[in-house]
Parts: sequence; C-alpha cells; structure tokens
Amino acid sequence: MSHPTHPAVVEAAGALVWRVRTGRLQVALVHRPRYRDWSWPKGKLDPGETIVQAAWREVAEETTHDVVLGIPLPGLEYKISDGRTKRVRYWAAQVAGRQDAAALRARPPVPRASMDEIDQVRWFDVDVAAQRLTRSDDAVPLVHLVEAHRKGRLDTRAVVVARHGRATRRSAWKGTELDRPLTAVGARQATGLVPVLSAFGASRIVSSEWGRCAATVKPYGAAAQVPIEISPLLTEQEHTVSPARVARQLVDLLEWPGDSVLCTHRPVLPTVLDVLAQHARRSVVDAMPTDDPFLEPGEALVAHVAQTAKGPRVVAVERHKPVAA
Repeated sequence: MSHPTHPAVVEAAGALVWRVRTGRLQVALVHRPRYRDWSWPKGKLDPGETIVQAAWREVAEETTHDVVLGIPLPGLEYKISDGRTKRVRYWAAQVAGRQDAAALRARPPVPRASMDEIDQVRWFDVDVAAQRLTRSDDAVPLVHLVEAHRKGRLDTRAVVVARHGRATRRSAWKGTELDRPLTAVGARQATGLVPVLSAFGASRIVSSEWGRCAATVKPYGAAAQVPIEISPLLTEQEHTVSPARVARQLVDLLEWPGDSVLCTHRPVLPTVLDVLAQHARRSVVDAMPTDDPFLEPGEALVAHVAQTAKGPRVVAVERHKPVAA
C-alpha cells in the first residue's frame, strides 16, 4: 500500500503589517491560544497558491485586514514537530486603502480564522512588539523593518515589470506580430499573474500594443476592473527605433504615485532594467537580472519604489513566477 508523501520543506508566508501613529512605528501581532504565543500573521501555502498570495491571504484570515505587500523582509527557517523544515517568507505590508480597491476586487473572499486559532490581534509600538514576541527569531524581520523605516525605505509603491506569457512561435504563426497570440500555457501564466499583481496593489496597467502582452494582463484587468493602457512604444519594433521613449515611459511610472504594472517583451527588458538601475542603489542593482532572457515568459519583476528628496528610488526588487493553473 502506498502512503502519501510530504514535502521535506513546508513553505509558508506572512507579513509584518505596519502603520505610523503620532510619529510612532507600530506593527500588528496575533495571539494563538493553542500555543499561547504572540507572533506575526502567517501560514502554509494552499495548493496552487503563489507565495505572495499566501502572505496576504493569511494576514486577512488572521487579522481581518486586507493588506498590500511592500518590501520583502528576511525570512525564517526552523524545524517543526515532525522533523521537517518550515520556511517562512515575510513582507512588510500596509492595510489597504481606497487607492487599493482595484487590487482587492481581484481577490477572492477570505474567511476569518476561528477564535481557537487566533483570539487577539493587537497593534504595538515596535519596541514593545520586540519584547512581546514569543519566539526570539521573529525579531529578525522586525529589525529589518525598523531599519528600513529609519532610512526612508519602508513606505513604498510597486512598479511591476512583466514579460508576456508564452506565445505561439513566430515560425508557426501566419499573421502579424501585432496579433501573435499566447499559447495555452501562456494563457495559464496570464491567469497566474492575477494574485501576484493583486498582492502588490496594481491599480494601473500599461501594456505593449502587441496582442500577447495585452492578453497577459487582460485577466488581471478584468478581475480588478481596470482598463489597460495600450502603448505602441513598448513593442519590440518601436523599442528598436527609440529606446529613449521606452525609458521615458518607465520613468513616468516610477514617478506615478500609485502601484502599477508594465507588460512588455524580452528585447525591451534591457532598457527597462537600465532605467530601474539608474534609480537604485548598488546592492539593489546587483539583485536585478543581467543575463538574457532576463525574465522567463509570464515572470514578473517587482520594483519597490520609495519617494525621496531626490525623486523616486528603487529600494528593493524581487521576482515572481506565476503558478500556472
């Protein structure tokens, strides 16, 4: 008789939800009566979930707060009772506001955790939270969050750069580049991007006018009820003519006050990444992709942008591949 196998590593995700009240940085902790501990809202991934989807879902379940994720924070690894390793990834997060209505429309309803699981949710000043946390390791992401706040790198907006999903091969397509479509895999990748874009609050969608790009962000646009801004400047052809105009379009998004997504093509990515690098610190530049193809089909690069006295600065980047349904 065969027995079900369990993965050697249990993947989990959560967030440090923060706010500033009367000049004091505060974070939300949850109390678990079963373990009699105070900790960050977090939990295991459900089947088919992306890591960021699990993060905002678990926060919503355990705190009732809908949140938008910000910069990534250090994660933790530790052994659990059955001997396996649990790996938890964390993000900074803020409670969603009116500007995040579109992103919330793209999310399914989330049931509240039972009182047996979570019986208290409380805000604490960060110094008090550090003392209240039951596990000493839980202070690791908190230290990073406090430091980011001190340096002006905590309050950010997201500019997501997405490469279109897998498309029909040029050699197999009889039409034009304008209407070369996604494959079935590409369509699933487009659907898989929805929870990723929702996690980072995208309320503006800009896409190359070529069909495979527009089709990649169409599922999110439909779910979030946001129109897609079609740009001829983001096509491979127009990029060849004027990379500077592509660069200007990305700078406009970096300066825009909300969260956004830009969908384009592999040959355009070097210019996009160069603009991000011009607005980033060396350590952030080092984390950006440098080798062709830069991003896989359907993959997204999230640039976290802080507004500074010198203008927008990219303070962190991360990459996400959608879970293809």
